[in-house]
Amino acid sequence: MKSLFVLLSFCLLSSVAGVAQTIGSTKTEDFKADFEKKKDISQFMDYDGPKKNIQILKCGIGEEVYEMYPELKEKRVGLGVANIVLEYLDNLNRFEFTEDKTEIKNRMVKQYQASQAGISENKIDGRGKIKLAHYFVEIEVYDYSVSEDETINLKDGIKDNLVTRLGLQVRFTNAENGTIIAASGLGEAKTNRQLTLLSDATIDPIKFNQSTISISTKKALDIACANILDKMIKKGVFAK
Repeated sequence: MKSLFVLLSFCLLSSVAGVAQTIGSTKTEDFKADFEKKKDISQFMDYDGPKKNIQILKCGIGEEVYEMYPELKEKRVGLGVANIVLEYLDNLNRFEFTEDKTEIKNRMVKQYQASQAGISENKIDGRGKIKLAHYFVEIEVYDYSVSEDETINLKDGIKDNLVTRLGLQVRFTNAENGTIIAASGLGEAKTNRQLTLLSDATIDPIKFNQSTISISTKKALDIACANILDKMIKKGVFAK
């Protein structure tokens, strides 16, 4: 109790004197590989040319990441990531999505058969109209981490900086020859908190914030898709 009183008294005196002395800090090294670094996606957004048919085979968070961070599975974060990815790819205006679910394909066949047998009111002629995929696409979270940097300052109190990092890999496999075009991106979302040394909240960790997953996913997609489109243009898949 006595030591706490001494610390509080020293803090108050330091604040009055205008002294900003750091008495403790925790820092995490920040490193990104070249293929993960930020790249401008805006140069690829204004597109109105021919589209490529793609079929999404895999999209979301792998079991290994779920095992490391079970809170992601509990909050069904993988479903949110998959939804963001599909919407993002569609917004690029470069791809048409083809169905991969066998159940839906079978329903399409049955409808066509019913139409051919003359037992349906409306006629469906699917001959020569089914679109096959040019590319099979897999999008997977290969990295997820949360790091916290903390600085304790006698004048400013406690500053916490929580960084959520999410790495995505995008793989396009050519349906004709099996060649692969792959690219990755690492997105970050930051949560900042500042507290006084007198606050009881200093003992509480920053709670899991699902919005940081959404933000970091979108940033990772910006980088990965910019890289993949750059490679596809160089290979002649798209003119620009």
